[in-house]
Amino acid sequence: MGRQQMFDTAEVVRAARTVFWQHGYEDASIPDLEAATGLKRSSIYHAFDSKRGLFDAAVNSYLDEVVRPRLRPLTVPQVSPDAIVEYFTGLRAALERSDSFTAENGCLLINAAGAPIAHDAAVRESVAAYRGELHTAIRSGIAARYPDRPADEVDRLAETCTALVVATFALTRVDADAALGSLDAAQRLVD
Repeated sequence: MGRQQMFDTAEVVRAARTVFWQHGYEDASIPDLEAATGLKRSSIYHAFDSKRGLFDAAVNSYLDEVVRPRLRPLTVPQVSPDAIVEYFTGLRAALERSDSFTAENGCLLINAAGAPIAHDAAVRESVAAYRGELHTAIRSGIAARYPDRPADEVDRLAETCTALVVATFALTRVDADAALGSLDAAQRLVD
C-alpha cells in the first residue's frame, strides 16, 4: 500500500511554477523547489516522477491558469470587436508595472524556448503549440475587429501581431521599454 498524499497538488505545482518561471528549468534547483513547495525531494519524485515531471505540470498549470484566461475573450464563439484591443491593453497593464511578476519574469514558455530545455522535443512541441494557440486567438480577435477584411490580410496582421507579442515576452526581462514598444506596435496595427 502506497503512502497517502498529504498536500494539495495544484498548490505545489503553482509554487514550483513560480520557481521555474523565475529561474528557468536548468537553474531551478531541487532545494529551491523543496523550499517553494514545502515538499522533500522524495515527495516531489514520488508525486511527479522527476524534476521534469514537475516542470511539465507547471507548464500545464501556466497554460490553464495564466495564458488561457487572458486569451479567453479571443477564443469564445462570439468574439467582441474590441477584444483584441482589450487583450493588448490588459497585457500592457500587466507588463508596464516594473514590480509585477509578469514584467520581471516574462513568459514561462518563451523563456523556456531560449533555454537548453528547448532542445527537448516535448518542450519544443509545447512552445510551438502555445505559439499556435496565441496566434489563433489573436487572429480571431482581428477577424472580429475587421470582419470585412480579406482573410489573407487578417492572416498577415495576425502573424505580425503574434510575432510582436512573442518579442514582447522575450524582451520584458531585459528591456522593458523595448518590450512595451513591441506591444504598442501590435496595438497600433489593430487600432
